[in-house]
Amino acid sequence: MISMVAGAVLNTILDPIFIFVFKMGMSGAAIATVISQVVTFILNISYLKKFKTIKLEKEDFKLSIKVVKKISVLGISSLVSFASAVVVISVQNNLLVKYGETSRFGADIPITVLGIVMKLTQILNSITLGIATGAQPIIGYNYGAEKYDRVKSTTKLVLKINFVIAIISFILFQTMPDKLISIFGSGDELYTEFACLTFRIYLLLYICSIVQLVAGIFFQSIGKSIKSTFISLSRQILILIPAMFILGEMFGVDGILYAGPVGDGVAFVLSTIMLVIELKNIGNIKYQSNSLIDDTSTDNKLSEHLIITISREYGSGGRYIGRLIADKLGIKFYDKDLVAKISEETGLTEEYIENNDEKRNTLSTLGGTELTNSDELFIRESQVIEDLANKESCVIVGRCADFILKDRSDVIKIFVYSNMEDKIKRVTQFYGISEEKAEKEIKKMDKLRANHYKYYTERNWKDYSNYDFCINSDMLGVEKVADIICDMIEKRESVLQKV
Repeated sequence: MISMVAGAVLNTILDPIFIFVFKMGMSGAAIATVISQVVTFILNISYLKKFKTIKLEKEDFKLSIKVVKKISVLGISSLVSFASAVVVISVQNNLLVKYGETSRFGADIPITVLGIVMKLTQILNSITLGIATGAQPIIGYNYGAEKYDRVKSTTKLVLKINFVIAIISFILFQTMPDKLISIFGSGDELYTEFACLTFRIYLLLYICSIVQLVAGIFFQSIGKSIKSTFISLSRQILILIPAMFILGEMFGVDGILYAGPVGDGVAFVLSTIMLVIELKNIGNIKYQSNSLIDDTSTDNKLSEHLIITISREYGSGGRYIGRLIADKLGIKFYDKDLVAKISEETGLTEEYIENNDEKRNTLSTLGGTELTNSDELFIRESQVIEDLANKESCVIVGRCADFILKDRSDVIKIFVYSNMEDKIKRVTQFYGISEEKAEKEIKKMDKLRANHYKYYTERNWKDYSNYDFCINSDMLGVEKVADIICDMIEKRESVLQKV
């Protein structure tokens, strides 16, 4: 914080010195900015030596493709956000030049004024965004803990606070736009006239933009990244740019200003509908598990400590095979029980864990650098899995257990797969889904599991070199496959005893 504030304060001091004292104009402003950035850089570099828990060595500065790839994936979300803003500004400025030249305002005044107005709204948006982001962990945790009243009340409170800020801003925009624009410098009558038009037209529905901002943070908080991304991009890319082209062609430079409230208005309708539906239905869907009961015996028949991890395609019968193995070997079987343990430790409901476990869609891999609900869940699961592996022999289904326990010598890693036809039969039989929907569900679930595995392990889920034993469950049937795996384990024990 000190480094960031120091750079900003120094820039503020140096700007007037270089611009007015040294009479360097815009070049002076640029030099002041660069000097401030260099000072911030030096402050940050000097702080590296003060790390208490991290010591950087020369080897740490070597380029690693794996690390670069991971950082790049984490940064794509910010890249998309900034790129969208660049696209909007680029399109907007070109259209302002095109239609401004044919208007009485010329090309320079519209570009200058609208640029200032957008900067001012960015300052206000940073305040409302800060409030919404501050509520994010509260909303996220209470959603996971199934305390939906708190989720609703927190969201409503954030909306109320931000609405107050937006209303005050709206009043200022409509009543004293000339005073606001004068903060950034003075101009002639046409400059002031266009500034007043811009504030009153372009920001006419600024209040509505608050709902879009809060809705985007809300969906991100409860782990619904696709909805959050759609809301975040809806105004700028999906609505504002097309509106500028259409209205600019119809009304000239004034049409570019009309595009502002059109974008805010349509985004407000979309965000409100999505937010109201989500808040209305939140907590109404009751959890029904299709999982088998973890009722295996614990009459351990193994002569050594052993953990068996089962990775499986959806509908392959891998979970049932894991349970049969646990039954035959007399060891504990962890799938639903693992969910219960995590729920007990975290306060998150079993429904929430089941709905977010081993499911990571493509868009969620492009999230920011902060920990998401899925990340926190994976950390907790890893801790529970490691504790179980230390305490007892057991069978653990899914959850990247093969990777989490990869450094242990007492782990057998199994992957169960099947052809699509047999998976469809199994899914329709056990889950009551039609054949057409079954195939879509299988492809969807396998893709989510593959994304989840790739994100946390940097490995390919179906790379058979990750496992000790891979088998097609339909070759001999699930019961016989379980027998084969148990025979393999018994032979392994015999070999180890001889050694």
